[in-house]
Amino acid sequence: MAMARTYGIAELAEEFGVTTRTIRFYEDQGLIAPDREGHRRVYRPRDRVRLKLIMRGKRLGFSLDEIREMIDIYDVDRSEVSQLRLVLDKIVERRDALLLQQSDIAAMLRELGELQERCAVLLEHKKDGATPAPVEG
Repeated sequence: MAMARTYGIAELAEEFGVTTRTIRFYEDQGLIAPDREGHRRVYRPRDRVRLKLIMRGKRLGFSLDEIREMIDIYDVDRSEVSQLRLVLDKIVERRDALLLQQSDIAAMLRELGELQERCAVLLEHKKDGATPAPVEG
């Protein structure tokens, strides 16, 4: 029987573009659990997949607690039905939050643009020596 491929911490850090410290942090948080051979950490394919899921979750803006919840549910329900439902719910929540942020940012950008215009007009009037109407906000 062939041995499953293993990975060293430096190898995974390079593959995922993170520091070894980051991987150790995820280990301290209980998100991955490498085996030990003496003082050396030995990561199995399962750890690599979990690390890949962590990185994807972080990129999408999920908290480590949310990522842990989504990953750990697979250990409870191997059919992946519960995991898929949970992930779908988390995606909907995250999208809704991002859409709200997008709307807030658009409103702030409009307001900043208007204020920028008014300030530019005031500045021109100041250079010309005129007394313009005050900026309203």
